[in-house]
Amino acid sequence: MTNRQIVVASLPQGTLEPAHFELQDVPMPTPQDGEVLLRTILMSIDAANRSWMQGATYRDAVKAGDPMPTYAICDVVKSTSPRLSPGDIVAAESVWADHVTRPAHKVQKLPKVEPLSHLLSVYGIAGKTAFHGLMQIGQPLAGETIVVSAAAGSVGGYVGQIGKALGCRVVGIAGGPDKCAFVTDALGFDACVDYRAGGVFKALRAACPDGIDVYFDNVGGDILETTLGLMNERGRVVCCGAISQYDTTNPTGPRNLPGVVVVKRLRMEGFIVMDFARDDAKATRALQAWVAQGKIKVTEDIVDGLENAPQALIGLLNGDNTGKRMVRVGADP
Repeated sequence: MTNRQIVVASLPQGTLEPAHFELQDVPMPTPQDGEVLLRTILMSIDAANRSWMQGATYRDAVKAGDPMPTYAICDVVKSTSPRLSPGDIVAAESVWADHVTRPAHKVQKLPKVEPLSHLLSVYGIAGKTAFHGLMQIGQPLAGETIVVSAAAGSVGGYVGQIGKALGCRVVGIAGGPDKCAFVTDALGFDACVDYRAGGVFKALRAACPDGIDVYFDNVGGDILETTLGLMNERGRVVCCGAISQYDTTNPTGPRNLPGVVVVKRLRMEGFIVMDFARDDAKATRALQAWVAQGKIKVTEDIVDGLENAPQALIGLLNGDNTGKRMVRVGADP
C-alpha cells in the first residue's frame, strides 16, 4: 500500500510556484514502538510555510527534498502506545501527506468538535494567535483604536472581532473593495482601508481620527512603516507576521526605526503562538464564549485535496483567501 506526500522539489529564489513542489507515491509508514499511524484530515496553510523555505526560523529550515511541513488535524489509525487509541483526534506537527507516523508523546489529543475545521481556525492556530497576541502584547482597553493588517485573513479577522468584543474601535487593512466590504459588513469592523487603492496614510488617518493605540501587524514592509507614523504615544505594536516579505528576494522594512519607537515611546514585540501555550485553555474559553454570543463569526477557506496544497499556499501568499485557509485531505470521521 502506498502513501502520497508532497516534497519541496527545489527552493524558490523568488516567487513560489507549483514547480517548486512534487507529489510522490511512497511506501505506507509503519508505526514503531511508542508511535502512532495518523490519517491526515486537515492541514493548516500559513504564510509561515513560505518563510521556512528561506532559512532557519523558530524551526529548522526546509531543504530541497524535504516533505513540506505543516500543522495538521488527524485521526489515529494504529497505535503502539497506551497514550492513544485508534479513532482519537489529534493535532500534530506533520507534513503534506495522506498518512504519517509520529511519536505518541509528541501529538496532542483533541476534543471532538464539530466541525473539526474549527480546531484549526477559531479554536486552533488562528484564533489562539489572535487572542494571545492581542491580549498579551497589545493589551487593548475599551475605547482605544486597534488597527490590524491582513484583516480578511485567518488571524486578522479574529483580532478585529476580539477587539470589538472588548469595546474598541477597530480598523482593518485589506486588499481590494470586496475584502474591505467583507471586513466591515461580515466581521463588523468600524472601517477598512484598501491598500491596493493607494493613499494608505491619508485613508488610515481619516479612519483613525484619534490615532492608533494598538497595531496588529501581519504584513511588515510599507504598511508597517505607514502605520507607525500614526501611532499614539505609548502605543503597542504586535508583530505577528510579515507576509509582504516572504515571497521576494528583495525584502524591505520600515525606514522609521528606531526613531519613531523612541519618540513615541512605542512597545514593539514579536511572538509565535506557542509562547503562550500555558494560557491556551483561557483563550479557548474566551473564544467559545464570544462565538456562543455571536460576537465572533467563524470564517474558513477550505481547499479540497492534498494535490492542491501547493496552489493553496501560493494563493494565500497572493491574498486570495478569506478567513483561515486549510487543505482537506480526508473526511471527518
